[in-house]
Amino acid sequence: MNEINILWVDDEIDMLKPHILFLEKKNYKVTTANNGQDALELFDEQNFDIVFLDENMPGLSGLEVLAEMKEKKSSTPVIMITKSEEEMIMEEAIGSKIADYLIKPVNPNQILLSLKKNLDNSRLVSSKTTLDYQKEFRKIAMDMAMVRTYEDWVDMYKRLIFWEMELENIEDQSMVEILESQKVEANSQFGKFIERNYEDWFDPKAEKPVLSHNLFRELVIPEIKKKQPILFVVIDNLRYDQWRAFESVVGNHYKLEKESAYFSILPTATQYARNAIFSGLTPLEMEKKYPQYWKNDVDDGGKNLYEAEFLTEQLRRLGLSALKQEYYKITNYRDGKKLADNFKTLKDNDITTVVYNFVDMLSHAKTEMDVVKELASNDKAYRSLTLSWFKNSPLLEMIQQAQSMGMRLIITTDHGTINVKNPSKVIGDRNTSLNLRYKTGRSLTFEERDVYHVKDPKSIQLPAINMSSSFIFAKNDLFLAYVNNYNHYVSYYRNTYQHGGISLEEMIVPFLVLNPR
Repeated sequence: MNEINILWVDDEIDMLKPHILFLEKKNYKVTTANNGQDALELFDEQNFDIVFLDENMPGLSGLEVLAEMKEKKSSTPVIMITKSEEEMIMEEAIGSKIADYLIKPVNPNQILLSLKKNLDNSRLVSSKTTLDYQKEFRKIAMDMAMVRTYEDWVDMYKRLIFWEMELENIEDQSMVEILESQKVEANSQFGKFIERNYEDWFDPKAEKPVLSHNLFRELVIPEIKKKQPILFVVIDNLRYDQWRAFESVVGNHYKLEKESAYFSILPTATQYARNAIFSGLTPLEMEKKYPQYWKNDVDDGGKNLYEAEFLTEQLRRLGLSALKQEYYKITNYRDGKKLADNFKTLKDNDITTVVYNFVDMLSHAKTEMDVVKELASNDKAYRSLTLSWFKNSPLLEMIQQAQSMGMRLIITTDHGTINVKNPSKVIGDRNTSLNLRYKTGRSLTFEERDVYHVKDPKSIQLPAINMSSSFIFAKNDLFLAYVNNYNHYVSYYRNTYQHGGISLEEMIVPFLVLNPR
């Protein structure tokens, strides 16, 4: 342990000699002062790791000294020591951001515990977390070899996210790298699992997860039938770990009642997955039943312009036309603020649906803007940026108002996104779709091992652009790069967030039901 420098300020400092000797035997260096003025001079001249400060001193009081210290070096932890148990003094000290509060007479072990809590906490937590993950590492590796079902994959993905966030702030980067390699291996195995099983999930008799087109009927309708107004929020492009990042903020207003995961359909792209949620239909069914609303990849115009109409039609088919419902799509701060300001007008709705596009905009901005590439350079930074957005967003204002109006809350998404690291070469004609994680068209040339190739799109309920069209979906953290202008393409898109393909991050996404606190 590096030597820790302590400043101990007390007008009866001589009485504390045994405590100081005790700390010095433990390799702490203690500098003393018996009044506030001397303490502030020492505090100016030297760098202390921590300060013990008596609250009740003649001349400058402990609270006055504390205020000046915080003004000079706000990050230095100060532990207040006092004879008084008066609530007002405690509140004032705590309000001034003290690190701890001890009541006299203190014993040496109390002092030691407070030091460890404030100075060694991050190191102790870091070493314990590392040790725990080392134990879990082998178990995850063994369990990964035994994964057979979609439920197993949901559990495995949640475990990997748990450890990723646990290891987020530790100093031992080797552990983070080991976890990263486990995630890569998991996605490799998951890609093979999807290749083997995905087509079967469209058999009505098959054992399958909830998919995008079944989401509303299977998970939302049972909540609507409970006869309590619902705010149904679809945050575009939200990954499970991003939900974990801001879960505690939502938790200030709502209590989690039910957490489940569902699987986004392929392609894990907004025009397919989100239209499927609101229509309750597969893309192939949408094209057949609602040609006026559906657009294929190569068609001109917006691909998600008719979600409100799709939702109205789905409710009609389900015999729920009488429901009082409204749909809003938020694509910028101004529209979000406007809806938040008028939120009380929604109080009589049975269900209010809000599609919020922030995370999707963030992932696209990361591709196009250097500043966002810097801010979201990896998954940890991506989560942090999402949390910062959410805390300051009109969406949080809506959630707070929904809680005060007694509305239940459902939060979900259409698909997730993955940080793509490695290119895979592809050749297509001029009518090939542009997405980096999937391609559809004819005469596609590609690396077989890198993709899930579907020769007959109808087998997975996708429309075909023409008779000989097929689909390919990138696996792992690959992105599909055209051979023409290959080097520019690769340098521009490497380490950006993309969706449309097959990965745990894109396909396994959260569905959350919450009750107002």
